[in-house]
Amino acid sequence: MLSRLTRPQALAVCALPVVALLATAVFAPLPFSLAQPGSTANVLGENQGDPVISVSGAATRKTSGQLRMTTIVVTGPDTRVSLGDVVDNWFRTDRAVMPHDAVYPSGDTVKEIEKHNLAQMRESQDAATRAALKYLGLSADKVKVTLKLADVGGPSAGLLFSLGIIDKLDGDGSGSDLTGGRTIAGTGTIDDAGKVGAVGGVALKTQAARRDGATVFLVPKAECADAEAELPRGLRLVPVTTLKSAVDSLVALEKGKGSVPSC
Repeated sequence: MLSRLTRPQALAVCALPVVALLATAVFAPLPFSLAQPGSTANVLGENQGDPVISVSGAATRKTSGQLRMTTIVVTGPDTRVSLGDVVDNWFRTDRAVMPHDAVYPSGDTVKEIEKHNLAQMRESQDAATRAALKYLGLSADKVKVTLKLADVGGPSAGLLFSLGIIDKLDGDGSGSDLTGGRTIAGTGTIDDAGKVGAVGGVALKTQAARRDGATVFLVPKAECADAEAELPRGLRLVPVTTLKSAVDSLVALEKGKGSVPSC
């Protein structure tokens, strides 16, 4: 049949399957998720009318400055991401294209994912409380800490929760604020021993932090390179490995004395 067609007609016929394949590729869902900077919250303040950190069994202090935990916003597990979406977001500094399975475990339903993220947040809050009280030499039997932060899941606020508890109870240890009156932001998991762990999405979190007024960003040391990739102007990175190293760095910044590490 092709032998009876002119050359332009034959090329047009042959091109049809290619065009169809390209159209399918452009609009077909791909195994990716799209992320962007999310909200931040001051753990020393209130969230939806309630204090984020409440303490009973020990005297607390009035604080100034802010300790802002940071988040990213990711497309939902059922969101269809096309090739066009990937191309549009790939080269943007305020967006990230991430493998779907790296964000959402394969096979989990939306409800299962939400339940998992909330469980991680509760575990993170418990670990943050234990780490902070251990750092201060206080007994969890006598001091009760309640943490409330609505609409946020996952473990990445652990470090900021611990720092907030310490600032509420002890400040810098000599009567002044741990923040030095600054707006400090950051991210990082924490365990009972006070070890800080990596979280992912730090390049987007630095943008959220600077947008909301932060001048210092505490980042897990292992993620320094990622944080530096799209670092906003006016935001200073301070790498941390433990709760103690984070406190020491903030005290050094506040006092203007001592060594403050950098990425």
